[in-house]
Amino acid sequence: MDEFKNKSDEEIIDMVRKGNKDLYTYIIDRYEDKLKRYANYMLRDEHKVNDVVQDSFIKAFINLNGFNIKMIFSSWIYRIVHNEVMNIINKYKNTTYLDINMDYDSNIDIEDEYVKEKLISDTHKCLDKMKPMYREIISLYYLDNKSYEEISDILRIPLGTVAVRLKRAKLIMRKICQTQMN
Repeated sequence: MDEFKNKSDEEIIDMVRKGNKDLYTYIIDRYEDKLKRYANYMLRDEHKVNDVVQDSFIKAFINLNGFNIKMIFSSWIYRIVHNEVMNIINKYKNTTYLDINMDYDSNIDIEDEYVKEKLISDTHKCLDKMKPMYREIISLYYLDNKSYEEISDILRIPLGTVAVRLKRAKLIMRKICQTQMN
């Protein structure tokens, strides 16, 4: 099965659609961590993230015949995750999350680790205060390193809107973080 590692996503999807359903595991292996990371930027709840990604893979599998092989699969699967994440955000929009992961190994420099955790925490607090459409575009561009074209495909918005939204998101993020630090 190693000969399939060099196949493109679209080639593998075509083979899955033609009956070799076991090859879908290659798609899952390629995207599971990336999609969990993306969903986590938005949800920050491991259990919900796992559910969203699993549900997205199932929906993608069920709807593989609707996928156009001439398109980019990664944008399509990200779009499915995006829709699932937005459903969860809308469902749990009044929920407050607590970070209970404060257990450190003895070989870790606690002070250095604290500074990193504080920076990450402050950044997430700033992101949490942003509207989902701005938080999402920041996450896709900076954290998932998606291009404007990929973001356009994922969010189904024009390229110009991606640029404008990203610019606004950076300004909003800066304003929120500066206010929070004062």
